[in-house]
Amino acid sequence: MATPEASRIPGGLGQPAGRVYNFNGGPANLPLPVLEAAAAELLNWRGTGMSIMENSHRDKKVVAMALEAEDDLKSLLKLGDEWKVLFMQGGASMQFAMIPMNFAADGAACDYVNTGMWSDKAYKEARIVGADAAFAATSEPDDFTYIPDTFAFRLNSRYVYITSNNTVRGTQWRTFPRKPPAPLVADMSSDFLSRPLDLSDFALIHAGAQKNVGPAGLTIVLIRKDFAQNGRKGLPHMLDYRTFIESDSMYNTPPVFAIYIAGLVFKWIRHTVGGLDRMALRNEAKAKRLYDAIDGSGGFYRGTARPESRSLMNVTYRLPTPELEKKFQEEAKGRGLCALNGHRSVGGIRASIYNAMPDDGVDTLIEFMEYFKAANG
Repeated sequence: MATPEASRIPGGLGQPAGRVYNFNGGPANLPLPVLEAAAAELLNWRGTGMSIMENSHRDKKVVAMALEAEDDLKSLLKLGDEWKVLFMQGGASMQFAMIPMNFAADGAACDYVNTGMWSDKAYKEARIVGADAAFAATSEPDDFTYIPDTFAFRLNSRYVYITSNNTVRGTQWRTFPRKPPAPLVADMSSDFLSRPLDLSDFALIHAGAQKNVGPAGLTIVLIRKDFAQNGRKGLPHMLDYRTFIESDSMYNTPPVFAIYIAGLVFKWIRHTVGGLDRMALRNEAKAKRLYDAIDGSGGFYRGTARPESRSLMNVTYRLPTPELEKKFQEEAKGRGLCALNGHRSVGGIRASIYNAMPDDGVDTLIEFMEYFKAANG
C-alpha cells in the first residue's frame, strides 16, 4: 500500500553543508531523507493538525502507522506469519533480563557465546534471574578480537544466545551457528537491517533502534509466536512477550515518535536503497575501503580485530601512541569528522559506519587519515 512517507522519501545519500559526519557508536546518524520527511510534517502529521508526538497512540492513524511499520519490516526481512514484530522499550539491557525470565528462569539451561561486553552483560542477567546460564564459547582469552567457531552447546539448553556485532571490539558474526541444539536468540542492536538474514534457526531477535533504525527509546523484538507461547506463565504483564503480541505493542503508551521514524527508515531502505541485498553491498564496500586504508598504512594504523571477524559496522583501530590518537580525534572533529573515539573501556579509534553513513563520509575520513599519517608518521 502506498503511503505519504513512501512518496516523500527522495533518493540521495550525500551530506548537506553544515552537517557533520557522525561516527558515533550510538546514537548514530539517521538517513538525511528520513530527517527531511519528518521535518516536513513535524507540525501537521497526516493532516491531524498536530505532530506525531502529540497524537494519541490510540488514534486510528497512529495505530495504522505502527502496523505499516511492522508490515514494511516484515517485508524487508521476508518474515512469515509465524513471526511477530514488537515495538518495545528498555533497550537491549531490558532484553538481557526479559529473555531468561520468559524462557529459563526456572533453573533451565541456556547457552551464551561470549564475544565481549554486551554478551557478558546478558549472561550475567540470566544468572541473576535464576537461569542455568553457561558460556558455550568465549573469545575473552584473546581480548575479544575474534568470533569463536567451535562451541560446547548443551543438549538441554532452552536457547543459544549470541550478540551479532560487537561495537566495542569491532567484531561481527559473518555466519551464524548452523542447526544448534536449541533456538538461536540474538542481540542485533548494532547491525540490524545491515544485510539479509536467514532466520530459520532463530526464535527471537532484539535490537535497540539507535544504531541503524531510529532514535533511542525504541527496542524492536522479532519473536516466533510458538516460542513466545512456550514462555513461563505468571510473569508481570510488562515482562511477558505475550502481552505485547496480544496488544500489537499497544498495551501501554509506546514510543510513538521513535516508531514513526523507524517506519520512515524501513521505507528508505525499501524504496531508496533497494532492499537489504543492496544495503549489504553498500556496507561491504564502505568497510572494505576503510579497512584497505588501515591495512595499507604501513602499520601507522593497526586494526584491532582479526580480519576474518572484522565488523562492517564498527571499524576499530589504533595509532602508534595514545597521544597521537587524541590528536587524530581533535583534528578530525575540526574537519567535521565527529565521534571517532573508541569505547571508553578500550580507547583507540572507532569509526561506526552504520547504514546511514554516506559514502562520502567514509571517503572523507580516508582522505583525512592519509593526510594525518603524512603529517605525523
